[in-house]
Parts: sequence; C-alpha cells; structure tokens
Amino acid sequence: MNHVPTAESVWDLVVVGGGPAGATAAHDAARQGLSVLLLDRDGRIKPCGGAIPPRLIRDFDIPESLLVAHARCARMISPADQKVDIPIENGFVGLVDREVFDEWLRVRAADAGAVRRRGLFRQIDSPENGPCTLQAEDPESGAPFTLRARSVIGADGARSAVAQQTVRGADRGKFVFAYHEIIQTPAPDSAGADVDPSRCDVYYRGSLSPDFYGWVFPHGPTMSVGTGSADKGFSLRSAVGRLRDAAGLADARTIRREGAPIPLKPLPRWDDGRHVVLAGDAAGVVAPASGEGIYYAMLGGRLAAEAAVAYVRSGDARALKQARKRFMREHGRVFWVLGVMQWFWYRSDRLRERFVSICRDKDVQQLTFDAYMNKRLVRRKPMAHLRIFAKDVAHLLGLARV
Repeated sequence: MNHVPTAESVWDLVVVGGGPAGATAAHDAARQGLSVLLLDRDGRIKPCGGAIPPRLIRDFDIPESLLVAHARCARMISPADQKVDIPIENGFVGLVDREVFDEWLRVRAADAGAVRRRGLFRQIDSPENGPCTLQAEDPESGAPFTLRARSVIGADGARSAVAQQTVRGADRGKFVFAYHEIIQTPAPDSAGADVDPSRCDVYYRGSLSPDFYGWVFPHGPTMSVGTGSADKGFSLRSAVGRLRDAAGLADARTIRREGAPIPLKPLPRWDDGRHVVLAGDAAGVVAPASGEGIYYAMLGGRLAAEAAVAYVRSGDARALKQARKRFMREHGRVFWVLGVMQWFWYRSDRLRERFVSICRDKDVQQLTFDAYMNKRLVRRKPMAHLRIFAKDVAHLLGLARV
C-alpha cells in the first residue's frame, strides 16, 4: 500500500496536470509504489478530435465502453472539393469524448493509489539539493497551499508554467492554436448534412486554415468540428463557421466551444537536471501535420513516470533525461517526416490539391495507416516506399495529373 504523506512530509512525485499525460504518469508511478499527488485544476476540456489508434487502446488498456464511435474510413477533401476516401482495412480508429475519457484516466490513477487534489499551480522552487517546493492555490477559494516533492512531472499543457520556470529552452516551442465546436449529430435524413458516423473528414483548404487543416469527427451523439492555425490573425471561429457550412452542419445545435494552443515540435530538453521532467503538451509531443496528440501524450506520461521512479529510487537526476531520449529514439523520425510534410504540402491550395490527389494511391494509403495504427515507420516494404518516392517527385515537379 502506498504511503500518503502528511502536509509536513514529502511526496515521492507530484504530477502537475491531469490530462492524458499527467493521469497516465500518476497511474503508472503509483502502481510502482511511489507516493503520488495528482494536482489538477479540473473543468478544462482540450479542443481535440478525440481519435485514438489501436496501439493506444492495446498499450494502455482502454475499455471498449469509452469509445463513442469507431471510424472505419478517413475522407480527405481538397480545396476544389476533390474527395478521397481511405478505408481503414481490418481495423478501426476509436473516437473518445475528452471530457469523459480524461476523467476516467484520473479516476484510474486514483484507484492505483495516486491522491487527487484540485489546485492551480503557481510556482516551483527546484534547488540543487533536497526536495523541491510547489506553491498552488485552491481554484474556488483562492487559498494558497504548499507541496513538497522529491520529483515533479510537468504535464500542465502547452506553454507549461512548470516548464517555463524550470526547463531551459522551454520558450522555443512552436504552436498551432486549435478551436473546435462540439455539435449535436444531425439525424441521418437531415437535408444537406454530409456526415457518416464511421467516417472522419479532413479538409485541406486555405480558407479553413492557411497552415493546418479542418476536421469533422464523429463522436456518436455529438461531433467535433474544428480547425487550427499558427497565424494569429486568422479567425478560427469564422473558419469553423465556413467548415460547418461546407459540411451541411450550419444548423446543428452547438453544445460547447473550446480553444487552446497545441505544440507542434518536441522541446529540446524535458528535464531540469534536478527534480522536474515534462510530459505531453508541456514537452511538445503533438505530431506535426496530423495534430495527433493523445497517444504521444500518454506514452510521454508513461516514460516520464518511469524516469521519475528511477530517479526517486536511485537519487541520480540523470535518470530524468531518459524520458526524452527514449521517446525521440522511437518517434523522432516520424515527427521529422511529418514536420517536413506539413511545411511543404500545407503552403498553398495548389499543393493541398496535389497532396489530396496523392492520397488516392494505394501504397500511400497502406503505409500511412500502418504507420498511424502501429506508431512506427514501416520498413518491411522497400518497393512500396520506392514507388511512393517516385510518385511524390512527380507531384512535386508537376508531372503527375491531379
């Protein structure tokens, strides 16, 4: 049974932030026997399409009951309204409601032994020797309180306050600002609504985002309709209005609206060399081009927890560096490839048109979904990679027909 410190004693680990990264870190560390406090302000729901791949479901034991929809097809839609349907053969992508999913993860962490506490993180003192001290306050009363910990995981989102105060280079993050509206799913016979409860629609249009994409994802009784952009002068709310018009969803009832910054590049460092290691959005682990973040957040939380456990048990702060090293060893190449893809193909509607056209190719479809579903670049099909390379060059040079 885990030891629960008193107010005067020291926690083995304080996790700041209760999203997928923080809740996973708290769960894993508590199961390893550490005394864990999960500090979360509650009530914040991140704008997110809610897609989770089969590998996440397997690796993190996600029950079927949390899936509000099963996507078996992705539709890519070009600026000229070219539609390319990519079937998800022999599988599906799960869709979750983040409000329900995140809370389930927090409850699971508590069931594993982590202690939950509502609070707003304010400040951290991470000395060279001895435990660190965190200052926080109650979100309702504003009453301050203090926590002491041997280790800290900063999982408090993009532009993390923990990262800004402790980790060198945290100010180098690159962001897209995302905005979505949760709407009521229209009835199947609704006039003009082009929706399918088992299809995710992705719109590549400069009018919907000058540097990202728009999405319409099914959530069973509701849908997520959103977009994102790094252009601060671009009106995301107006773009979502245009997206709803294009999808025939203008008259659907709006349930809630959410917006937040989304990082698109892993930070150069995730630890302070003393007590702190970052995870999830705080570490910058949202995939470029796709914007996928839930799997990478949960994996980052798991790796941060393993690093924190190793540090607490050994006293060697070098263990904290292992979280980033292990993550980048497995996924750094994927992030680099996706970053190059976003930089090139999302620059103009002419290129977006060609990008959607490439998605008709069966080799591209198969390798794309192999990589997405299993979270790795598939190397066992060299001839398919060669064919894709040749086709990409033809599109880049304008030699291929759109």
